[in-house]
Amino acid sequence: MTTKIFVGKLSYDTTDQGLNDFFAPYGEVASASVIIDRATNKSKGFGFVEMTDLKSAQKAITELDGKDLDGRTVVVNAAKPREDKPRNQAGFRRSW
Repeated sequence: MTTKIFVGKLSYDTTDQGLNDFFAPYGEVASASVIIDRATNKSKGFGFVEMTDLKSAQKAITELDGKDLDGRTVVVNAAKPREDKPRNQAGFRRSW
């Protein structure tokens, strides 16, 4: 089972590989992905990392929160489950 970690305030230059390399010293990284905006094909400034070991993930969260990655101070914490928002008839999520 993997532990999912949210990483915010990423530089727009941060890549999936860079995110993976940032977490690798703390344990095995199952996946690392920077979230890309479909319309602009540019980073949204956040991403997710999945680590295979809970203790390694907790240590990474504690030690990497507030650290510098690609010139930005990042926010690192346990990912929260995705909220299910109602969709309108066109398939878009409503923000109200």
